[in-house]
Amino acid sequence: MGKRILVPVDGSEQAREAVEFAVAEFPDAEMHLLHVINPADAGYSVQASMPTFSEEWYDRQKEQAENLFSEVESGATGFAGTFEEFIEVGKPTHTIVQHAEEHDVDQIVMGSHGRSGVSRILLGSVAETVVRRSPVPITVVR
Repeated sequence: MGKRILVPVDGSEQAREAVEFAVAEFPDAEMHLLHVINPADAGYSVQASMPTFSEEWYDRQKEQAENLFSEVESGATGFAGTFEEFIEVGKPTHTIVQHAEEHDVDQIVMGSHGRSGVSRILLGSVAETVVRRSPVPITVVR
């Protein structure tokens, strides 16, 4: 049985580099592409509390994730493994770790936004939190 690799994707250059690394390192793997829709990104406005806005926002986020998966997969030349696509709603750090636990992945490969100093303290680091909580080995690509 081949390896099962989890790669969270968010559309950033760092996430694309993580996919490229994972595809090169594990060319025969079952690659789990995970996009997490964070409800906190919808904002807290009067408009956001209206049911139709929430549904439209979610549909747009889901469509963007599907387009992202297509882009990532089409750029994975020479990859002989398989891609599995997952769209989850939740807090990214929790959702990534939970996915790893529930889907019996062997490793997580993720990008780091490379924040440092005050911005890292204020914004936190998804990669750092996942590294601390992950049940499996992680490769962080910079």
